[in-house]
Formats: sequence, C-alpha cells, structure tokens
Amino acid sequence: MISTISRLAKRIHSKSITRNALKAIPKRFSHEGVTLTAEDFTTVGSYLATRLAEAGSEKVFAVPGDYNLILLDKLIENPKLELIGTCNELNGGYVADGYARAKGFAPFVVTYMVGGLSAINAIAGSYSDNIPVLLISGGPNTNDEP
Repeated sequence: MISTISRLAKRIHSKSITRNALKAIPKRFSHEGVTLTAEDFTTVGSYLATRLAEAGSEKVFAVPGDYNLILLDKLIENPKLELIGTCNELNGGYVADGYARAKGFAPFVVTYMVGGLSAINAIAGSYSDNIPVLLISGGPNTNDEP
C-alpha cells in the first residue's frame, strides 16, 4: 500500500503546482481497504499556512511577486492568518523584525531572486539579534519549461 501511495504522491508532485493542482488527485483512491479522498491531501502552501498559525503567527508580511502568488493565495485562505503587504522587501523585513520583537515570531514572504536578495539586510539584522523571523522565498517550479 505504501508504494502505491508513494507512486500517487510522485505523480501529483511531478505536475506543476497551479491553482488547479488538486485536479490531479483522484476524487477517491482505494487500495487494500484504505480509501483516500482529495481532502486527505494538502498542498505545500496549505500546510505552511496551518503550521504558521500553529506557531502562533497572526500576521504574515509579504511582497507579492511572480513566484509567490499561489502561496499567498493559500495563506489568505487560512482564517487565522492576516496578510500584510509591504512596499518593498527591505521595509517588509524590518516590519517583520519589529513585529517579531513585539510578538515573538514573524513570517515574511518574498519572491524569487531579487526579492530574497533585497531582504538580506533586514533578515541579517534579525539573525544577529536572535529575533525569530522566518523568510519564505518563492521560486520557479522545477517542472516548468524554460
């Protein structure tokens, strides 16, 4: 049974993650008496949103970009999280730093390459003061065509 579920997971993860990713999951999957439905599967974005809420974060700071929009959609769907947009990555990093100093923890979402590089100074400052800021950077899907 494990190998069958593993093959299904590989099939799901081999597809590009888009808004329609759950369409790749069969409505029902049965093997050796175990039945799974689409509700039994989750996306990385949904899992991350759940874990951030469990970690006590009420706000997620973000600068939207090409490679993090689907993740931001999942974060918005979680009713326990409030998405706070910032003007740019450097300012957002310092906002997350200040929030983490006041509340104990802050996640900050940026886009690929330039977004992550622009946030380095703020995140380095948080790191040097042992402030728990989690920087989450989007990136291109490895399955996408160049």
